[in-house]
Amino acid sequence: MSRRKKIYEGAAKILYEGPEPGTLIQHFKDDGIALNTQKQEIIEGKGVINNRISEFVMTNLNAIGVPTHFIRRINMREQLIREVEVIPLEIKCRNVAAGSFCERLGLPEGQILPRSIVEFYFKTEQGNVTLVSEEHVTAFNWASTQEIDDIIALTLRVNDFLYGMFSAVGIRLVDFRVEYGRLYENDMARTVLADEISPDSCRLWDVLDNNNRLDKDRFRQDRGMIGEAYTEVARRLGIVKDHRLVAAQNEGA
Repeated sequence: MSRRKKIYEGAAKILYEGPEPGTLIQHFKDDGIALNTQKQEIIEGKGVINNRISEFVMTNLNAIGVPTHFIRRINMREQLIREVEVIPLEIKCRNVAAGSFCERLGLPEGQILPRSIVEFYFKTEQGNVTLVSEEHVTAFNWASTQEIDDIIALTLRVNDFLYGMFSAVGIRLVDFRVEYGRLYENDMARTVLADEISPDSCRLWDVLDNNNRLDKDRFRQDRGMIGEAYTEVARRLGIVKDHRLVAAQNEGA
């Protein structure tokens, strides 16, 4: 195999130069990282499952008219994506109070919010995120007012789709985070969904048992059975047929 040019490496993924101009290869890693990198662990098969779940979600979002960077899955760990200019914001959409939201507002975990709430977080090159207002976003020119409007509208559309999709298989979408980028077409820039959507980026609770977490909180909170929980999400969505993690050695399939 010829050596590929690495463009960027983050906590959960590596981006390589794509086969054609304007494309990248997104490789999903097995690394579990939380608490600002203080907690790290290899979770066997996590990258395989996240790749499959993100492919499933992005394909369906493209089908309903939500623009994304996703083109197609290449193999068990990689997908071909469009190269975008990343907007340095992490967008969180919350339906139920959980995590730092409870700490900030003094709400009990599990409280249903009066409406879905969209929050902006500035993301540094080191991967740290800080809650910011729209005023910060425009003052520092991280995004224009039009891009903010587009981001909010797209995030709420994604939320509607994900909420219905997960509810149909007995999973409550508590919250999720997404990232966006600018896709340049001639002299025009279009705001598109980027990064991934998987149990790494969503809080997912079983609708019958709030304590049955099917997301990254299992890792953050030392609950164990992380790979099994991620695979359960894929099984319920019909992506895999049983609870076995896809073998890492099949990554080239």
